[in-house]
Amino acid sequence: MTGTVNPAELARRLDDARRERREVPPLTNELPTLSVPDAYAIQEEGLKLRLAAGERLVGLKMGLTSEAKRRQMNLDSPVYGVLTDKMRVLADGVVSLAQGIHPKIEPEIAFRTARELKGTVTRDEALDACESVFAAMEILDSRYRDFKYFSLPDVVADNASSSLFVLATEEHPPRAMDLTRLEMKMFVNDALAHSARSDAISGDPVLSLVQLCELLAKRGQVLPAGSIVLAGAATIAHMFQPGDRVKLVVEGLGAVAVSAA
Repeated sequence: MTGTVNPAELARRLDDARRERREVPPLTNELPTLSVPDAYAIQEEGLKLRLAAGERLVGLKMGLTSEAKRRQMNLDSPVYGVLTDKMRVLADGVVSLAQGIHPKIEPEIAFRTARELKGTVTRDEALDACESVFAAMEILDSRYRDFKYFSLPDVVADNASSSLFVLATEEHPPRAMDLTRLEMKMFVNDALAHSARSDAISGDPVLSLVQLCELLAKRGQVLPAGSIVLAGAATIAHMFQPGDRVKLVVEGLGAVAVSAA
């Protein structure tokens, strides 16, 4: 780690911006040599602040897993962030956008693990470790100015832009269907806004779990049993506006909806 990087101080800066709902410049404006390992160290310090405030770690999210999403953000590699209990919005719930900065919403597929996963795992091992699969949406909200065109280390340090998430109440056995061929349609106020097939997520949503385990192993970490994992977005993110009702329908997995106020 470079001598100019203080993960705890930078994490505090980003955490203050999140709680105070204000934009800050990307960290690489000040630290152009910030590395991805540095950024994960900042993310981990940020999680410590959340846990100290009473939040509980419940899972992880993968980001930049689809070609559409990488093009939207001008980035080229998958990343992960953390999910806490305070970030969860109940299905059919209402999100107060005033609590964010510039939130966006995107369609996802989520898994719940029944067993720990670590290191290099196969697709079958990842799938066998999952208890269930379900439709989900993630609400992103970057603390960086304009929410676009920042570096991979900036994204990682900012918890991969994760803000909130909503899970469908209907869960399914992960081997009950071909998870690579599910049609996903996201409606905004009853109008179709985005659609894709589930193989837009890493070529196969299960491979997001494989990639996540590899990324965690680089930091000496594992994916715990009982984790919720958001596999990544199938399409670009939609800017969430007050009054919007967003509904995701995933073939074979059912639907999940959330509204904005």
